[in-house]
Amino acid sequence: MKIIAHIETDFPEKFGIPRQSGLVESLKATIVFEPEYRTMDAFKGLEDFNYIWLLWQFEGTDREHWSATVKPPRLGGNTHVGVFATRSPFRPNPIGLSSVKLDAVELTERGPVLRVSGADMRDGTPIYDIKPYLRYVDSHPDATDGFAGETKEHRLQVDFPQELLEIFPPEKRDAILEVLAQDPRPAYHSDPERRYGVAFAGYDVHFNVKEDHLTVFEVVSL
Repeated sequence: MKIIAHIETDFPEKFGIPRQSGLVESLKATIVFEPEYRTMDAFKGLEDFNYIWLLWQFEGTDREHWSATVKPPRLGGNTHVGVFATRSPFRPNPIGLSSVKLDAVELTERGPVLRVSGADMRDGTPIYDIKPYLRYVDSHPDATDGFAGETKEHRLQVDFPQELLEIFPPEKRDAILEVLAQDPRPAYHSDPERRYGVAFAGYDVHFNVKEDHLTVFEVVSL
């Protein structure tokens, strides 16, 4: 398997990244290809699709000691299910699958790049392959969601003081608000006095959470 590209995102760390692709469409990213694949011929016709699949590599997980069961955040982090019934990164093979919106195919000084929205990946994540999303076969309106459909979608109210929010460029503000609303904390954390930090777009956003209310109290440069 060859790495064909890397993705550039606003997340230098794993903490804070949405748990699924497409949850935060305002997140913008750029896919930059290895020199071997920097030919426009390889992308001819791709601009006719508005969603694509990305096959990519998980990093920082131990392949030698994978577990047959994991505890999904969706179930509060305290219920075991089979690893193959989840999208957990703790798998026998470090392969991720994401569906993202294709905003543009651009020719730049780095060769062809893809501008995408809704990616759930850390900055620098290696990509193995790209395939077009085909609505007539990839969309299944009668699909069941298993345990993921039985749990309530959890969102937080976000109090982000305007003077702190304006530290970010205007095009980044909706994304960081939505990232925080998704509740980046581990599911088993509930201490209202605990302080957290999400690294995003060159800054560290410090916050705490009391019940369903998230309050940002500091933004510092990384």
